[in-house]
Formats: sequence, C-alpha cells, structure tokens
Amino acid sequence: MAAKPKLLIVEDEAAIRSGLVDVFVYHGYDVDTAATGDDGLRKSLSGKFDLILLDVMLPGVDGFEICERIRARDRQQPIIMLTAKSGDDDIIQGLTLGADDYVAKPFSVAQLVLRVQAVLRRAGIGEALEREIHLANGVVVDSANLSAGETAFTRREMDLLQYLAQHADRAVAREELLARVWGYANHLEIETRTVDIHIAKLRRKIERDPSDPQAIVTVRGAGYRLMVAAP
Repeated sequence: MAAKPKLLIVEDEAAIRSGLVDVFVYHGYDVDTAATGDDGLRKSLSGKFDLILLDVMLPGVDGFEICERIRARDRQQPIIMLTAKSGDDDIIQGLTLGADDYVAKPFSVAQLVLRVQAVLRRAGIGEALEREIHLANGVVVDSANLSAGETAFTRREMDLLQYLAQHADRAVAREELLARVWGYANHLEIETRTVDIHIAKLRRKIERDPSDPQAIVTVRGAGYRLMVAAP
C-alpha cells in the first residue's frame, strides 16, 4: 500500500482547521496541524511533510515569516498559503517569499483539494532536459542545483523555467503553464495570478534589466517565451 501524503495545516481558526482535517483525511491524507505561528514554524522546519497549508494571519510568528524561514532551509518544500485578503499586496508577498500557490478565504473546499493535488503532482517536469539552460542574455541556469551563479531558485521556479526551455520555439500560454507546471486540469476555471507573479520573480533573478526582459519575453495575446542561446 502506498504511503499517505503527509499534510501540515497551520491555521489558528479552530473551525476551519477541524474542517480541513476532516476533508483531507477523507481524501486519504495523513494530516498534522498547528494552531499558532510558533508551533507551525517548529513543525514546518521538521521536513516531514509533503505539503504545508499555511495561513497568513497567525498568533505569534505570521505565515509570511514561516514561509521565508522554510525557504531559507528548503527550496523544494511545497507550500500553499491561505489568506483572508485577496489584495495584490498579500498575494505578491506570499508568492515572492516562495509559496507555490495561494488560496483566498473564503474558499471552495473542493477547489482547495484540487489545488493541493495539483501541487503534489508537479514533480517530474523537465526530467529529460539538459542540466544547464543557456539563456539568450548570457545567463546559465543549473537546473540540477536550482541556481544560476549565486542566484537560487525554488523548485517551482525551476519547473517553470524547464517547461519554457522545453518549448522555447514558441510562446506558452498561461493556461498551458497552469496545466503543465502547476498541474491544474484544463477544464478548471481558476482565477489566479500565480503564473504572472512567478514570471516576475524569475525576471528579477535572471534579467539584467527586469523592466526590459530579454530572456523571458511576453508575446502579446499568446503568453511567455523563453529566449535561449543559439546552439
């Protein structure tokens, strides 16, 4: 029998926490919880979980700091942030700190389950690619070590780069990236800025001038294209 995926839910509202436990146990997850930021931070840094559901507003250490502390230790730990606010500032901050995705409250439990499943399906993208990605602007990305020189990438950022590199002959639509990199089913109508925010993060890391991108270009009406060095 396959091991159950291990999920940590860091949420201070008892009713929400209890409801999420019931839902994910029903869907076959091994679930642990934390009701405070301090307990959530301690458990998050244990490295024992396949995915962490992390509320932003917590007593003690908040979700943003927990996310930042996790990423300082582990660039591959899947994290979905739960936020009571859908404003751009909170969303951008969470994704910039390294969250894989965000879900705004109040949320559909069914959609949250699908998004957790999608994040857990993300592994394996780009396995057949070369270890190095040579960008047109001269930057060389080491996909195995999640780095480019002194610059470090999260696993999700590298998945995105690898997929764009695999299809560097064309522009890739946001919907395709959501389906192939984030694992969302094509028929799902999910409102998310995750792709655009991750592209902005990557541009800050690999572009010499992020306001005038030469490596990840926007093709109007079509999506994003990665410009790689000529062989």
